[in-house]
Amino acid sequence: MQAPFRPVAAGIVHFGLGAFHRVHQAVYTEDAMRASGDHTWGIVGVSSRMRPVLAKQNYLYTVVERGEGAAPPRVVGALAGVAAGAQVPDLLARPAIRVVTLTVTEKGYRHDPATGRLDLADPGIAADLAGKAPVTVVGQLVHGLRRRLAGPPITVVCCDNLPGNGKFLRTLVRQFCEAAGSTELAGWIEDNVRFPGTMVDRIAPAVTTADLAGAEHELGYRDDALVVTEPFSQWVIEDSFATGRPAWDEAGAVLTADVEPWERLKLRVLNASHSMLAYFGLLVGHESIADAVHDPVLRDACTAMLADDVLPVLDPPSEVDFEEYVRTTLARFANRALRHTTAQVASDGSQKVGPRLLETVTDLRAAGREPRWLPFVVAAWTRHVETTEHLVDPLATELRAAALPLDVIFPGDPAFRARVVAAHHRLAREDPRAVLQEVLDGRG
Repeated sequence: MQAPFRPVAAGIVHFGLGAFHRVHQAVYTEDAMRASGDHTWGIVGVSSRMRPVLAKQNYLYTVVERGEGAAPPRVVGALAGVAAGAQVPDLLARPAIRVVTLTVTEKGYRHDPATGRLDLADPGIAADLAGKAPVTVVGQLVHGLRRRLAGPPITVVCCDNLPGNGKFLRTLVRQFCEAAGSTELAGWIEDNVRFPGTMVDRIAPAVTTADLAGAEHELGYRDDALVVTEPFSQWVIEDSFATGRPAWDEAGAVLTADVEPWERLKLRVLNASHSMLAYFGLLVGHESIADAVHDPVLRDACTAMLADDVLPVLDPPSEVDFEEYVRTTLARFANRALRHTTAQVASDGSQKVGPRLLETVTDLRAAGREPRWLPFVVAAWTRHVETTEHLVDPLATELRAAALPLDVIFPGDPAFRARVVAAHHRLAREDPRAVLQEVLDGRG
């Protein structure tokens, strides 16, 4: 195994040290430092949960790939430390910190999924605006940028699965500043902070106790921060940085002037397929995404959804063969070595269904086309909300109180709502697999 890498200085602050960051941006960053010889891009993570775990391991952790073409396990040393949220302002005041990255999941931004605006009624956002020590990501970020006021420019890179994620985060920051009455700070941010868009892709299932025990037996040491992933990895980044960046392109990332086509491709094909297989997989009793994609009816329905509903309004990047991208996506999902659970993918649906599914509905209807499959996929989500005893979703209370969960995140389209209601009733009465087969046969 290669000797652990060590950065000589920190240049990045990262919010959210979950498995995805540790198998994705941290790996790219370490590889970029190795390739370029510039070792000043060490990452200081912000995570109270992971701080004690990584501190006792000297901020090292192991990445284990599983599946065809897997590389040997590697120890990653890109982390220069882990901080608590209260330390963010001091960190962002340091001129050596030139980039901030975020992987906090969709719900971490405390926004209203129906409007895309910052949720000013959220208790955490309200407390941050009231002047208390900030606890939300947006509040901590703005508070840190305030400490940097009149200092050197900086770049903030959102790496979460949200449409126009860079513009989205810039808007939330501006809305927070407006609500706080921070006119001077808002002006400085406008002139000195860049928010490039990104598309990120790598599967990182939740690590189980069996994963930890198996790795300990295989490697000969215990790693409580170990992460499991697939061989595939992709990162597309808008090349718009205020004061330099790691040589991520030398590590395999794609730097481009326009991320949007790549982002739409991933959200509306890969992420939409993930959600479809998760919600229907749960309805028919599949515990993993691999099990769901090995179900021929679910697989055929997923492929048909992409061809019938997604491709007509997608406009993928010119470099991409759509059919090959679909085949590769489903082959990745079929990797049984990962055991990515349907329950994990199905969580936080109120934050995911909009960008993954409903934006395609909007584009189809604007083009004068009616979605064939998406009413059934959204209905599978509404059935999940209705039937799951312990629903994992930040809007669980609101979803359960609504006549139809769709109304909470997608008001104002009665025709589509009626189709979802009809599909919901069918899925409640009939075998979901049989319903999909009828649609495949043209009888649904």
